[in-house]
Amino acid sequence: MARVDVTVRGAGIFGLSVAWACARRGARVRVIDPGGVGAGASGGLVGAMAPHVPEQWNDKKAFQLDSLLMAQGWWAAVEAASGLASGYGRSGRLQPLADAAAVDLARARALSAAALWQGRAVWQVVPVAGDGAGGEWVPASASGWMVRDDLTARVQPRMALAALAAAVRATGGTVVADGPDEGPDAGLLVLATGVVGLADLTAALGRAMGGAVKGQAVALRCDAAHLPQLFVGGLHIVPHVDGTVVVGSTSESVWQHEGVDAQADDLVARARALVPALAGAAVVERWAGFRPRAKSRAPLLGGWPGRPGVFVANGGFKIGFGMGPKVGEVMADLVLEGRDGVPEGFRL
Repeated sequence: MARVDVTVRGAGIFGLSVAWACARRGARVRVIDPGGVGAGASGGLVGAMAPHVPEQWNDKKAFQLDSLLMAQGWWAAVEAASGLASGYGRSGRLQPLADAAAVDLARARALSAAALWQGRAVWQVVPVAGDGAGGEWVPASASGWMVRDDLTARVQPRMALAALAAAVRATGGTVVADGPDEGPDAGLLVLATGVVGLADLTAALGRAMGGAVKGQAVALRCDAAHLPQLFVGGLHIVPHVDGTVVVGSTSESVWQHEGVDAQADDLVARARALVPALAGAAVVERWAGFRPRAKSRAPLLGGWPGRPGVFVANGGFKIGFGMGPKVGEVMADLVLEGRDGVPEGFRL
């Protein structure tokens, strides 16, 4: 097998983002994943790229904001290199507000967003009657008000990962099921191995680094790609370009079995009750998987302590697609150029 500069273990959103960022800079890249592209949590259904609330600002929120703002151009470059659609769209999001206290808090956050989001995105409180998004799509709001932001985006996860893998190949890289990840021909190593990788870190470092959280989501047949996402009743409701609307997801720290169960049916029932447009929508797919959540709840990025030339990109949990563009670029800076832009709270 030909010599490469960077080997990436894991073909999920973090692994492929790092591989693509390295390949774009001229590195010879190999991605290895025995399960194939999107075999883990990244190959699910939701694909929401929603910002944290604009308050109590920290490195994690600032990093995510940068990633969301760069996402449109980044995914456009992926699509141009691969010739494939990613399903990216900056669709915005609506969030009904329950009462006067929620309205006051949302208005305070609007002021914070005006300062923190650099004038490049808007968080605003609007009356439900003036939303302009279509009557059957907008859920009821007890206060008569809702939050509208235009920063929230989405990708169709499987389309996005296929486009990323194709972009890596188009730029001279390979995506394979097996191969050496250490040795003279393997180059530098980036481990983006999700739940398994967190367990490996825990064992090697002798302290808890995170673990698996089960999630379930459901895709319904509904052509709403031109409409904004919704966050209502604790549910993310995400319209995709493939003619589906995805409802998700559960966060289960304890579970009885690995597959889909009655909680997925509950997602469907709640979504149909909350959003009139989904009342008769047929179920296309139910999905269950295990997402890697770091103990800190922030991504884990950087060099593996005591293992020169070995790096980690893990812990995407529920924000992996939103973080992916900047994770890729920051890790490429570190791996290829030794420039360390990893936030302190993300370090191993």
